[in-house]
Formats: sequence, C-alpha cells, structure tokens
Amino acid sequence: MSLRDGQSATLVCDDLDDEGAATATLDGARIHIACALPGERVTATLTHLSSHRSEAWARLDEILEPSPERRAPACAAYGSCGGCVLEHLDVAAQRAWKEARVRRALAQHPALGDVVVAPCVPSPRDLGYRNRSKLVAAGARGRIVLGAFAPRSHDVIDLAGCRIAEPPLDDVAAAATRCANAAGVAPYDERTLTGDLRHVVLRVNSVGEVLAIFVTTRPAATGLLDLARALRAARPEIVGVVQNVNPTRGNAIFGDETRPLDGATSLEERVGDVRLRLSPGAFFQANRDVAALAYASIARDAGVRAGEHVVDAYGGVGGIALTLAPDAADVLGIEEHAAATADAVASAALNGVTNARFVTGDVTTHLRDIARADVVVVNPPRKGCSAAALTELARLHPRTLAYLSCDPDTLARDLA
Repeated sequence: MSLRDGQSATLVCDDLDDEGAATATLDGARIHIACALPGERVTATLTHLSSHRSEAWARLDEILEPSPERRAPACAAYGSCGGCVLEHLDVAAQRAWKEARVRRALAQHPALGDVVVAPCVPSPRDLGYRNRSKLVAAGARGRIVLGAFAPRSHDVIDLAGCRIAEPPLDDVAAAATRCANAAGVAPYDERTLTGDLRHVVLRVNSVGEVLAIFVTTRPAATGLLDLARALRAARPEIVGVVQNVNPTRGNAIFGDETRPLDGATSLEERVGDVRLRLSPGAFFQANRDVAALAYASIARDAGVRAGEHVVDAYGGVGGIALTLAPDAADVLGIEEHAAATADAVASAALNGVTNARFVTGDVTTHLRDIARADVVVVNPPRKGCSAAALTELARLHPRTLAYLSCDPDTLARDLA
C-alpha cells in the first residue's frame, strides 16, 4: 500500500532521529514523529511525504503505550515553539542518546574506527541555564507578545514562562512586553512590512546583570527611547539597553548598525578565571557552565607548555585563547567577525593578558601565514572547517589539536 498525506496509522517507535523525533517503519518507509519516544506505540497522521526518499513525517495523535523514560515537559510551550525537542525524555536517557549520536557520526568513517568516545558529561543545570533569550516580537489582539517562530512557519508562539532561560531573563522579557505596550511601540509585521520592533535579545552574565537589545526596522522607531528608560527603571538588573537596526527582509536577527539607548553598550562575562566583554551581537556559548567545563577540558588536555605557540581558530570573543594564554609564549586568535575580534582585544585588556594577539579574517588565509603552532584549537560553526583550513592544519602539524564542535556530523567528517 502506498503512503498518502493525511493517512492515519498505528506505529511502534524504534529510535530517535538526529533532530530528536521518534522514528518508526510503515510499508518500508521511515516515519518521523516529533514528541514520541522509542519503545512507544502511538497513533499518528502523515503530514509530509518526501519526494526523494522513502521517508515521511507525521503528527503524533495519541500515545497508546508510553515509554518508561517519558517525563512531563517543564515548559507550557513544549511541542509548539520548536525548541527543547527532548524535554519529554528523562535526562539520563537524553545523555545516552547524545553519546550514541556522536558514536553514530564517527561510525560513518572507517578511519575513525578506533576512536574512543567518553561518557556524555551532564550540564550542571537541566533547566534555567540559557544565558541569552532571542525573542521575536509579534502582534496579538492589538498588543505585543515576545516568542519564537513555530517550526516550519512564521507563527509566533508566546514564550512567557520559558524554563530554559536563566533567571531573570523570563521576568525581564515580561517587563519588556509591558513596557513596549505602554510606550506604544509597534511590532514589525513581515506581511505588511509595517511596524518597528522585530526582536528583543536579552543576555545575562554570571552575576545576574542583563543587557537588552531591541532590533528595529529603522533608526527612528516610535517610542523606543521611552521603552528603554521604562525598562531600566522597572528592572534594576538591566545595565544597558541598545538598539540594533535591521531593515532587511531576511532571517538574520541583527543588522549592521547598533546604537546606545540607555546605560551600558556591552556586558562583562566570566568563564572560569577569564573575564570577557560581550558586545550586543557577540556569539557566546548559551550555557555558561558547560562553556567553563569545555574550556577547562581543553586547557587540561592540551597541556600548554612554557615557550609554546598557540593558535585559536574561529576564536570568537577570545574565551579559549585567554584561558590558554597564561601558560603559552604567545597566542594568536583568528576570527572572521570584526566585532568579535574587538571584544577579544578588550577582553585581553580586562585580564591583563599581553601575549595574545587577535586578527580578523578568513581562518585559512591566516593559517597560511603561520610557520609554527604547537597547540591549535578550532571552534568552527556548524558547517565545520573548510577543506582548505584542514590542509593548513595538517601542514602545521601541531603537537595537539583540540576541536570544539557543535555538530557531530561535521566533527566526524573533519576528524576523518
């Protein structure tokens, strides 16, 4: 029997895919069912059939036999906001799945057959760990709400009460919503191209200070200054409010222009013993505690020795470079985003580090200019390192190479 959209079926789930959806087999096709778990018998309705592969996606209708590893999701928006896709799975089982996910990726490459995968290290906090909230502004019944786009749509789901945001971000978001409505700020409507406020980005540091960024379509956004002042008055932990202007119609959150509104224009963060300056658009790991564990692991395993030269490629705001600098002769940080490089330079000054240098540009180009590197750290984006960059790393033949990855598949490809 051939599959069709809208078809209902009873399925027994056998695994999780790489996106955290359960999988089952129906008439030889692989079916993906979000919010279900391995071992569960469920009823589901097919909502999309692949035109290229024997695969389909389905909506979970009913759980007939639940998994013993199922737990109640912590967030009211679970299943609709598109984040936290494993919130219904026991935390120990989540860690086991993540470890297996890495093993699967490595197993695709014969050259990595002898690689040992250590047990998954848990985050110190299961909830309340995310130090940045990126919220979409939308209109609902004549008022602003702040939330996230639902999966595969631009319908905005209200994220009030988000449980993964680090305190006090959810309370600050609620205050920003109230102050925006009181100030008469209009949310941007991407269908009519009207309104000013596109996003609210909130970042909190290790001592609870918050930087708020309002992303607008134009510089002269109505009521924005009143909103900034009212928000700082309402929430004393907010050390600064800035405006970012993004007039484009793409999916990027930030535009090129950032303006001060009230208070500080950056936030100071601390990871381990390192102080970091974070500008409004800076990339920084969302889980500060896990970042500290990762940096400490790199420092411990790399074992930088006196007189050695260290390179930190895709170095961002310089957290890893400055962690390794005290033991090195010198450190070079390479980063393609100029604002991040400026943050790294400022962070070096905060820490009194004088043996670290930071440059902006293409990683491969700068690696070609290096004659010697004893320890190299790479922390690339999800797409991993370019083939040209890997060639340069092989040429340098460092004593130790540390790779901090956010995607198991590109990690495995590059290691192979």
